[in-house]
Amino acid sequence: MRHSILLSVCLIGTVGLAACQKSSDAEVDRAIKDVNVIDSTNLNQVMLTAADPNEGVAYFQRSLSQDPDRLEFKRGLAVSLVRARRPVEAVSAWQRVIDDPESEASDKVEMADALIRSNEWDKAETMLDQVPPTFETFKRYRLEAMIADSNKEWDKADSFYQTAVGLTTSPAGVLNNWGYSKLTRGDFAGAERLFGDALRQDQKLFTAKNNLVLARGAQRKYDLPLIPMSQVERAQLLHTLGLSAIKQNDIATGKGLLKDAIETHPQHFEAAVRSLDALEANVSN
Repeated sequence: MRHSILLSVCLIGTVGLAACQKSSDAEVDRAIKDVNVIDSTNLNQVMLTAADPNEGVAYFQRSLSQDPDRLEFKRGLAVSLVRARRPVEAVSAWQRVIDDPESEASDKVEMADALIRSNEWDKAETMLDQVPPTFETFKRYRLEAMIADSNKEWDKADSFYQTAVGLTTSPAGVLNNWGYSKLTRGDFAGAERLFGDALRQDQKLFTAKNNLVLARGAQRKYDLPLIPMSQVERAQLLHTLGLSAIKQNDIATGKGLLKDAIETHPQHFEAAVRSLDALEANVSN
C-alpha cells in the first residue's frame, strides 16, 4: 500500500515537473521570439537609414521572400527603392504596400512621391486625392504644392507651400522650392525674398544661393548679395550672374563678371573659361 501511494506521489511529481518544464520552454521560446523581433526591428531601421540603399533593397527582398505578407518588409523595400533612385520599381513596391489592408494614409503620400519621381504627375495627383483631408503632414503639403505648380495653379501652390512651411522645423528646402516656383512665374522679387528666407534657415544651401543670384540677375541686380560664401562658391555665383547678364543682353557686364569668376576661383574654372571663350567668339563674329 505504501509502495502504491509512493508511486502515485512520484507520478504526480513527474507530471508536475514535466508541466513545469513545458511551461518554462514556452516562456523561453516567447522570450527568444521577442528578442528576434526587436533585433529585426533594429536591423530594419539600420537598413532604412545608415545602410547603402541598394543593400537595403537586397535585404528587404530577402526578407519578403521568407515572409511575403509582412507589411514592414513591403514598406521597407519601397522606401529603399526610392532611396536607391529606382522610382519605377518603387511605384510597384508602394502599390503592394497600399494594397495591404493594414496600410495607412502616409503610404499613399509616399506612393505619390514615388509617382512624381517617375514623372507620373497625374497619377500622383489622383493618389493624393485619396488621402483624407484630415491627414496633414509636411510631406503631403509639399507634394500638393509641387503638383499645383505643375498645373500652374499658382494660388493653390502658394497656399500649400505656406502650409508646408508651418509644418516643419527645417523649412529651407521647401522655401527654396517655393522661391523657384516664383522664379518660373516671373515674380523675381518674390523669388528673391523666398531664397533669402531659405538661406536664413540654412546658410549652407548652395542651390538657394545660386537661385538667389538668378532672381537678382533677372532684375538686373549684378552685385552679389551679402550672404556667407566660400571662395569657390563666390566664383560659381559670379559665373551664374555673368550668364544671367548675357541672357539679358548686358554683354559687357556679363563679360566682366565671367572674368571676375575666373580670377576669383582658386583653381582653373573650366566652365567659366568656356563661357567667356564662347562669348568672345560670338562678339568677334
